[in-house]
Amino acid sequence: MELEGLKIVLVTGCAKGGIGYEYCKAFAEQNCHVIASDIPRRADHMLDLNSEKNIETLELDVSSDQSVSTAVDNVISRYGRIDVLVNNAGVGSTGPLAELSLDTVRKAWEINTLGQLRLVQKVVPHMASKGSGRIVNVGSVAGVVPTPWAGSYCASKAGVHAMTNTLRVELRPFGINVVLVIPGAIRSNFGRATSEELANQDWKLYKDFKDAIAERAKASQGSKATDATIFARHVAKKVLSPKPPKQIVFGHMTGLFAVLSWSPLWVKDLFFSTRFNVSRKA
Repeated sequence: MELEGLKIVLVTGCAKGGIGYEYCKAFAEQNCHVIASDIPRRADHMLDLNSEKNIETLELDVSSDQSVSTAVDNVISRYGRIDVLVNNAGVGSTGPLAELSLDTVRKAWEINTLGQLRLVQKVVPHMASKGSGRIVNVGSVAGVVPTPWAGSYCASKAGVHAMTNTLRVELRPFGINVVLVIPGAIRSNFGRATSEELANQDWKLYKDFKDAIAERAKASQGSKATDATIFARHVAKKVLSPKPPKQIVFGHMTGLFAVLSWSPLWVKDLFFSTRFNVSRKA
């Protein structure tokens, strides 16, 4: 089944309240047929999207080889192609690196980093056979400038940036454009979900920093955070432009992080130790 004139867009991590949910609506507004996906236990969080024009839903777990293979094969068999892949699925991972469990760190890498590469490796052969395609990998300003209490998350996103910059060059011979999206502070359920996971943590060495760690978990969800709908529409228009940019940097705090990225290490250390209350213990 082919949809004449409509680009086929596969988006991961599309539960309601997240940025992926808004990506789906934004691409549909741009005359694309969107396949919204998320893990099976959150499939009911996408139900509202089924009532939207040009959007359908699909179960897809980016941490599972079998799930990714089944989902991509399903889309290819139905529509013959995937024109745009938006690797949006991700999880937060907050806590001091010296004490955070390695299982928690592995989960962040498995979903945030390897999850994106897993989709890329499955989709690329089909795009290469067509000689065209667009892959959108979602990173973070925290992948450019890492912050205290979120080293696991920052590292997973830095990995996305490194992979994406490599893929952009490696996939060029096959007519595939690769775009790195670097969001700033975007209003969504992301901070709340991360905070809920922290509630059960019993820090030992860092027990006196519990409030500071909790503050970091919700730092991106302040009153000045960029509206997710505005952000998603901006990204969709850029990605679908005749010559998509290599990077899309957008959202609250991107200017601050740009300045920090060029600052000496002592400036970054002073700023973040003050902002997230990392004071020396007596």
